[in-house]
Amino acid sequence: MPSTEALEQSQPGLVHRVKKAIQKHQLNQRTEQNYLHWITRFVLFHDLKNPDTLESGDQQLFLIYLSDRIRVSRARLNQARQALQFFYEDVLADHTALPPAQA
Repeated sequence: MPSTEALEQSQPGLVHRVKKAIQKHQLNQRTEQNYLHWITRFVLFHDLKNPDTLESGDQQLFLIYLSDRIRVSRARLNQARQALQFFYEDVLADHTALPPAQA
């Protein structure tokens, strides 16, 4: 299933909202691709549930899954964390985003 289709299935108009937020922040095309990738994986991980119904604990579960089960690199894990933070703060305007990563 293409990423845009999965996001639209979880919440109609979501792809447009993500792209609009990316344009607003003047992020480059590669960042857009990365963010859409991680946001889509997050939504698919949670069986296409509406992201508005998911909480910070659901974000943590996804990141733990990436870290422990998939064993993504620290850099990729940070990309996923940043994408989710952007998604919740700038796209969904929800303050349930994860706190910034600690060094």
